[in-house]
Amino acid sequence: MIAMVPEDDVALFDAEARRLVADLHAPRPRVFWMDLIASAGVGWAGFALAVMLPPFSAGMIAAAAVAIFAFYRGLCFIHEITHVRSGALPGFELMWNLLIGLPLLMPSSVYLGVHQDHHKLSTYSTVDDPEYLPFASSGKLTVRFTLGALVIPVLLVVRFVIAVPLELIWPRFHRFLASCASSLSMNPKYRRVVSDAMSKKMRALHAAASGLWAGAFLLAWAGFLPWRAFLIWYAITAVASVINTLRTLVAHQYEGTGKPMSRREQLLDSVDTPGARVTELWAPVGLRYHALHHYFPGIPYHNLGEAYRRLVKALPDYQISTGDGLVPGLTTLYRKGRAAEM
Repeated sequence: MIAMVPEDDVALFDAEARRLVADLHAPRPRVFWMDLIASAGVGWAGFALAVMLPPFSAGMIAAAAVAIFAFYRGLCFIHEITHVRSGALPGFELMWNLLIGLPLLMPSSVYLGVHQDHHKLSTYSTVDDPEYLPFASSGKLTVRFTLGALVIPVLLVVRFVIAVPLELIWPRFHRFLASCASSLSMNPKYRRVVSDAMSKKMRALHAAASGLWAGAFLLAWAGFLPWRAFLIWYAITAVASVINTLRTLVAHQYEGTGKPMSRREQLLDSVDTPGARVTELWAPVGLRYHALHHYFPGIPYHNLGEAYRRLVKALPDYQISTGDGLVPGLTTLYRKGRAAEM
């Protein structure tokens, strides 16, 4: 991002950038609430129609597609929840869990206290970074990571439905799962440190998710809910998982060597993809401004577009971290990985 700025001017560049966006850090609760309610409402309406309409009919497929992108947008609010300051959005995390997190088996505890390790200069791109792998060094790793997204919904059912009763009665098993199998992490070597408060929160959210799904199974057993609803849930969440995986692959250059990066190196390794309106479908809730987010993680998603426009206009060097889109980004990353393997 700032490689074109002389070393002596980096501090001035940084100061000017901060001045330009100083008024954009406050979240607007009305925007958050309206967006969440609309995403959840459209998502569940699409899901209900997909369940009720004839299997594989045009209407059913269209309804499922609507549900995919609505739920995906709703799920992406977990990223905002991790960054918004305490007390700024009272009740929002709870409502998000009720509408999105628990029924989709993605409670907020899987990201809170985890995503912050992706931003730290001491851990970014290292073995302690939950969201970083050396994709630029391996095309095969990129392919395996993408295909693995299809398995995630099944793993979520195992983790947050089947394993929860045992977790609740066996403290040692809970501690193991909390450290090794309770994080939204792409790095299999990542191990989170869980505080007593987070452990208590995990138990409550996991029990709620397991109980909700147990109720859904009972409704299906009693004939009030079609069994195909679970297959449709899998299809919707699996496709959303793949979309998020592809989005993640173009969020960084992934050229780290496993050693900590300086702030300047971290910014250069992150990518903005402002794109057109279609970009909002695969990188919603501000995720298309990923380099900007690493630069200013406190700016809420609804202000990132304005921040980007100000920085690009006043500081042209900022554009060095702008990507060309999803397909070009994926193609470039895969080719880099394949070249490194030869």
